[in-house]
Amino acid sequence: MERCSWVNHKNPLYIKYHDEEWAVPVYDDNKLFEMLLLESFQAGLSWECVLNKREAFRVSFDNFDYEKISKYDDKKVEELLQNTGIIRNRRKITAVIKNAKVYMDIQKEYQSFSNYLWNFTNNQIIYEYGKTKSELSDTISKDLEKRGMKFVGTTIIYSYLQAVGVINSHEQGCFLYKK
Repeated sequence: MERCSWVNHKNPLYIKYHDEEWAVPVYDDNKLFEMLLLESFQAGLSWECVLNKREAFRVSFDNFDYEKISKYDDKKVEELLQNTGIIRNRRKITAVIKNAKVYMDIQKEYQSFSNYLWNFTNNQIIYEYGKTKSELSDTISKDLEKRGMKFVGTTIIYSYLQAVGVINSHEQGCFLYKK
């Protein structure tokens, strides 16, 4: 089966992620937060590196429960910094805590984060290829930063939008390609 060129065919996790998750529309706020957390840790690293540590992140960050994460204190930050199973970056860890708080504020304003996110495209999937950022990712990134989120630059947000199916970028030739 032909897949997108970025897939490491030697990594079963990566193949499964590409085939079953990437670019599949997500509307569940828990899953949307999970992917936002993981994408924020990707900054400066490869997605494969983050994906390989996903289960350790899941355990370390209370199954990506944003309500619990929003209450993490300095002791929890220090605990996470000692955890060799995850990416140990203080700025990213503290950003995730702040982002969880902002995430919940957005939920209150829009009744769900999903409503907030999909509102930017009028609930439509965008089909585009070969980009790392766009006007859409610029707009969402600026809005999230204005609200106080960190590690949500336009490239990270573009990757996030691809991951959660707002943008479908499967390459021509990939068995999941759509026009």
